[in-house]
Amino acid sequence: MENNDKYIGMLLDERYEILQVIGEGGMALVYKALDHRLNRNVAVKIMRDDMAADEDFRSRFCAEAHAVAMLSHPNIVAVYDVSHNDDFEYIVMELVDGITLRQYMDRRGALAWREVLHFSKQMAKALAHAHERGIIHRDVKPQNVMMLRDGTIKLSDFGIAALENEIYENNGQAIGSIHYIAPEQARGECPDARSDLYSLGVVMYEMLTGHKPYEGDSIGEIAVKHMNADPEPPHAIVPDIPQELERICLKAMSAPIDERYQSANELLTDLDEFTKAQLKAEEAAEEEGFENPAVVPIRSVSELDSERYALRHKRAGRVSFLTGTFGAISLSIALFVFLWDFWLGDVFAPAERISLPSFVGSNYQSVLENVDIASMYKFDVVYVVDTNSEAGTILNQNPEAGRSMMVTPEGIRVELTVSTGVIFAPVPDVSNIDYREAKNRLEQAGFVVEIENATSDTVTKDYVISTSPAANEQLSSGSTVYVTVSSGPKIGQVVMPNLVGLSEDAAISKLESVGLSYGGSDRVTSDLDAGTVIGQSIDAFTEIEEHSKIYLKVSSGPDEYR
Repeated sequence: MENNDKYIGMLLDERYEILQVIGEGGMALVYKALDHRLNRNVAVKIMRDDMAADEDFRSRFCAEAHAVAMLSHPNIVAVYDVSHNDDFEYIVMELVDGITLRQYMDRRGALAWREVLHFSKQMAKALAHAHERGIIHRDVKPQNVMMLRDGTIKLSDFGIAALENEIYENNGQAIGSIHYIAPEQARGECPDARSDLYSLGVVMYEMLTGHKPYEGDSIGEIAVKHMNADPEPPHAIVPDIPQELERICLKAMSAPIDERYQSANELLTDLDEFTKAQLKAEEAAEEEGFENPAVVPIRSVSELDSERYALRHKRAGRVSFLTGTFGAISLSIALFVFLWDFWLGDVFAPAERISLPSFVGSNYQSVLENVDIASMYKFDVVYVVDTNSEAGTILNQNPEAGRSMMVTPEGIRVELTVSTGVIFAPVPDVSNIDYREAKNRLEQAGFVVEIENATSDTVTKDYVISTSPAANEQLSSGSTVYVTVSSGPKIGQVVMPNLVGLSEDAAISKLESVGLSYGGSDRVTSDLDAGTVIGQSIDAFTEIEEHSKIYLKVSSGPDEYR
């Protein structure tokens, strides 16, 4: 078994100090590390020794990692650096301060449909960004979804999942995570972008219902269900799921691939249309004074009446029994009064109800700091971008203000929609620094980065030439900054001069004068004087690229023993 601690304390490439193990998978070990150059914590994923022994796998690992490093999106865990040497391969990634969606779902069970909508949109945006760049995730599941404290979702393990799947296939096991696998993957066919959308549909189903759509006693049984079975409709498990959101979920996880969403953007369009329709319906209901149909009463009148009936029936029987014994009337009355004061009064008394106050327009943090409110209510928060309100402003609440609510020991649950506001920040000055570091600085400032390449005679290759918008311009958070990166000087063509017959020094000077580089000389015996050029690596009068290295053959003089 591989020793997971052997890298702890090691300084990789004189930059990344390995601190502790934070995770492991079939392909790699994940460590928390300190980047000494930028003084920040990062996650370092190191390939397992047995995987690194396969040269073909190592080369594919590097190719995948370099491709994923080009992804730049707020909903994708960033890849900062990729390194490989004779001993091991590793990837340096963003260290996310949060929990996985799996952990969150395990704590909460079925999520409110508004939360499902909020999370699903972010995952679909991440997949759209990756798919447009030719990268398929292949293993979308709650374990690969990180959730930050503010409700932001980040997908992890892009591209690398493809390699992990290959490991499982070579070991004769299932490809991918069987509960979220697309039917075509289960059949061993090559997955595409629509396979990721199927997996996202399964994750949506589990968020809505608290259950996976297919269970079984074996991997094979579950795989067959993915290929042939129809899942139980989500509303059969959670009745108040909106019909349109259920339709979107089931379409995403349709077994026939042509009946699925054909792109992440198509799925996003339906989610956005559903959001707009829902807002219009709520506004119309508010204008008409209707109650929100998505709110399920805590307890129905019929259930309360039945309970009261049972209690009163029991009480009636007790009273009948007591009236039958005249001699015990005084004792019975005293006992009854005692029980009423300390027990029955609480049972028969109606539960305390209050009229729900309005939180709309208040600052969410101020509401939380109110001790009386915090002790009585439990808030579920959905964050939205709203350009017309300040950050932290409560835009909507569900149930609405004025609703009569029963006070329970667990607190009254209220869903709040809170504005993130529009956050403006200056574009950092990243000119003339390595594009990877520039990308990190811009993303930390809250911007999306798009890389463009251009030749430059003055800026070093892989360093930033300029940004658009320019440095220090104010830009709203989440906006795109276009970064122009140097691909080095434009390479011109020169004609190779004839160097034969020149002295070695004269030949070197000639090369430099036409823009070529001297690569070295080989000494060979000849009848010509020592130091005379008798050959060149590129034939004279050939057109070649500037700065090419030219090697010379130089006479060492005649062989005196010949």
